[in-house]
Amino acid sequence: MRGFGMLKINSTGWIEADKPAVGPFDAVLEPLALAPCTSDIHTVYEGALGERHNLILGHEAVGRIVEVGKEVKEFKPGDRVIVPAITPEWRSTRIQDGNIPACHSEGPLSGWKFSNTKNGSFAEYFHVNDADMNLALVPDGMTLEQAVMLPDMLTTGLHGAELADISFGATVAVIGIGPVGLMAVVGAKLRGAGRILAIGSRKKCVELALHYGATEIINYKNGDIVDQVLEATNGIGADNVIVAGGPADVLGQAVNMVKVGGTIGNINYFGEGDILPVPRIGWAYGMAHKSIHGGLTPGGRDRMQRMASLVMNKRVDPGLLVTHVFNGLDKIGEALEMMHHKSEEVIKPIVLV
Repeated sequence: MRGFGMLKINSTGWIEADKPAVGPFDAVLEPLALAPCTSDIHTVYEGALGERHNLILGHEAVGRIVEVGKEVKEFKPGDRVIVPAITPEWRSTRIQDGNIPACHSEGPLSGWKFSNTKNGSFAEYFHVNDADMNLALVPDGMTLEQAVMLPDMLTTGLHGAELADISFGATVAVIGIGPVGLMAVVGAKLRGAGRILAIGSRKKCVELALHYGATEIINYKNGDIVDQVLEATNGIGADNVIVAGGPADVLGQAVNMVKVGGTIGNINYFGEGDILPVPRIGWAYGMAHKSIHGGLTPGGRDRMQRMASLVMNKRVDPGLLVTHVFNGLDKIGEALEMMHHKSEEVIKPIVLV
């Protein structure tokens, strides 16, 4: 078979690979809908995970099952399924330790397998471990555009709100309103935020942020974002901050704009640098009771079913993130480069196969 992937740092192309074999608990799928991610850009063009050679990319997919292992009970060939970006090893003994989230059941980031430790979904066929625990059926009536936004964009954005521990009526700042940040705006609204300050400047993203529930826009182009948030909150700072984009210094900006006793939820993938600086004074010399929580979104079947419920019960329409649709697996490279050189008009491209 062939797939599109990372040949080495700063280089992508088509790769010939063996069709994946199915284990007793696993499944092999063919893609129906695929979406490139900014994480793919960090991986290829920043070397965020280190050097990778001939690794097929892709971790946002909806697929059709081609083959299942003999121990798979809940799925069969022909089923259309949502494939979470995070596919833990649910039979791991470490997953029984309450202090280890499922997404880290075999160690840090271990649940993130696609285009990290194994070939991803940008291929004619791809493999999913532990199918009964990691796949979820596409509900009747859900579009492919909606479904392919669940594996990463929706779940990750909402996880930012979970990590930030938002209370009813809170003032929440969301740094970065690309697709994940836009879903973080949704998460803040669903969690009961009274005021949501969406920090970004691209017109399409700003419009969609307001549609999804942002009450105000903080524009990078209008001055320092910390100063703007502090001015908007009478010098107190936001109750909660969700970091959904930006370079290494964005974490320091979050510390400076969250109030004393406030909470930061980070879902940003920091692709470069060795140190994430925390400002000494902004953290009140280490004594400001400002909490920083960073996490990889949970994976698995239950999580995807919960995301699907939000869509089917009209709590959110993540399909609105999709601004460009390509047809055919051959277009995946073009879609990836669209994410790499993101124009004002791009939020999220997808490929229908």
